[in-house]
Amino acid sequence: MGNGRKAIKRIGVLTGGGDAPGLNAVIRAVVKSAIREYGISVLGFLNGFGGLIKNQVRELTENDVAGILPRGGTILGTTNRDNPFHYPVDRSGERVFVDVSDRIFENTSIQEVDALVVIGGDGSLAIAKELYDKGLKLIGVPKTIDNDLHATDQTFGFDTALTTATEALDKLHTTAESHHRVMVLEVMGRNAGWIALHAGIAGGADVILIPEIPYNINCVAEKINYRSSHNKKFSIIVVAEGAKPMDGEVVIQRRVEESFDPIRLGGVGQVVAREIEEITGKESRVTVLGHLQRGGSPTAFDRILSTRYGTAAVNYLMEGRYGHMVCLRGTDIDTVPLEEAINGQRMVPLDSDLLKSARQLGISFGDTD
Repeated sequence: MGNGRKAIKRIGVLTGGGDAPGLNAVIRAVVKSAIREYGISVLGFLNGFGGLIKNQVRELTENDVAGILPRGGTILGTTNRDNPFHYPVDRSGERVFVDVSDRIFENTSIQEVDALVVIGGDGSLAIAKELYDKGLKLIGVPKTIDNDLHATDQTFGFDTALTTATEALDKLHTTAESHHRVMVLEVMGRNAGWIALHAGIAGGADVILIPEIPYNINCVAEKINYRSSHNKKFSIIVVAEGAKPMDGEVVIQRRVEESFDPIRLGGVGQVVAREIEEITGKESRVTVLGHLQRGGSPTAFDRILSTRYGTAAVNYLMEGRYGHMVCLRGTDIDTVPLEEAINGQRMVPLDSDLLKSARQLGISFGDTD
């Protein structure tokens, strides 16, 4: 792997993709450990890869990161667009996509940045892998509230999003019980059901619908009718945005072509609530938690994990471990090659103990009555 200690005098850091609680904690850890441990300077590129492309940058000192540990969001800004290998430009009034990745090498050279810390999910890290293959020294940090990144046991941001979803379920319980309603909570997660599964169990849901288990709406209705027949006049359903019916498709809200991930999911909660009301005759309401899951102060767990990721990223860069992503293995921090990190999504295993425990509690996943 070589020794990068002598070669690196300045590093850059950027946050790409959707925001997640804990981003500022990573930035803080990168800056403080780089300056204190290695005596090197840090530049922050603004608004994801857009800052690299447009040479928008700011120096980050210890004063700049003071007090940001408990803050949500990112002081650098972020975007899930601006892919340098598929960048939108207007030519003769027509939008076309071109490769502008050479600008990144020009701008890192101008700024005398020797290596880069890329904080992002699978889309951002896939771009990082392409830049590394082209010769840029960098390391990745796994970020997504969806917890669906391959090759790490947990991403930062997930625990906070889970806590937000669980608190929402606690509040929905009281109004559902008061009005004898079916309450549907739609949560994020893209194609993975981690938020829905964990929040559903923690929040006492009766039905959990996740992308990994296609559902039959009649099975869901059967569960609600069963509860009603046993004098339980309300029901709580948690549905992941990527859940889909058997022999059906996911509900797509819209497409954003210049994004890392152009498909925007959303709306399945409304579909489920409407169909449940039609089949059972029970009043149903839906709450879409949406971007509330991305916001707010990170939990203690996410603050600690983010801090460990940030310091490790700097340490591994100084060791010359380029083209890797820091990861959590059990309770230890390690790295994996970026190509392994982005090789598929981390889905909920159908034989997981968590699924088995939920079924033993009587929670329905819409695949059986």
